[in-house]
Amino acid sequence: MAPHEALYGRRCRSPIGWFEVGEAGLLGPDLFYQVMEKVKLIQEHLKTAQSHQKSYSDVRHRDLEFQVDDWAFLKVSPMKGVMRFGKKGKLSPRYIGPYRILRRIGQVAYELELPQELADVHPVFHVSMLRKFMGDPSLVVPTEIIGVKYSLTYEEIPVAILDRQIRKLRTKEIASVKVLWRNQKVEEATREAEEDIKSRYPHLFKEQAEIIEGN
Repeated sequence: MAPHEALYGRRCRSPIGWFEVGEAGLLGPDLFYQVMEKVKLIQEHLKTAQSHQKSYSDVRHRDLEFQVDDWAFLKVSPMKGVMRFGKKGKLSPRYIGPYRILRRIGQVAYELELPQELADVHPVFHVSMLRKFMGDPSLVVPTEIIGVKYSLTYEEIPVAILDRQIRKLRTKEIASVKVLWRNQKVEEATREAEEDIKSRYPHLFKEQAEIIEGN
């Protein structure tokens, strides 16, 4: 018995063998025509599925466009200073600006009038990096304070520890803390390893201890 048949309880079918168990295999032109019919049926089903997906997307999709002299926010990615699994974790995107649009380049790119502190950043951006000059002002962060890099990222700083939790495993215990970041909301606080946070930001634990003693 083949592994596929042992796992699924039926024989594996391929474009050159669409036969039921017990049927005699076709040879010559009949086999070729049967394979072509099956391939054609698969293509029709794929086309129907793609059409359905496109219709769902078209209903919800709205093209974002700007005009010259419009103002738009620019999306940046806050990066946590702690390393987890050898990588720096990202937080919820934030926006800086707004900045004036100088010109449109192609169909989906725009050139912005950036301030002097962003002189190292290339001023042309894809429309997906922009947001209209409206919405929640709490998502906007000042570029003078955070220090945006040329890659449109900046290092976020923790401001408080909201909670501590110990997870017990078979052979050890892992302590984690709930960290509130500077430009993030309380509901966007993240769980971090206590050891990593304590090594990089020991002052947070001193402040927390002082608060507990005061209470």
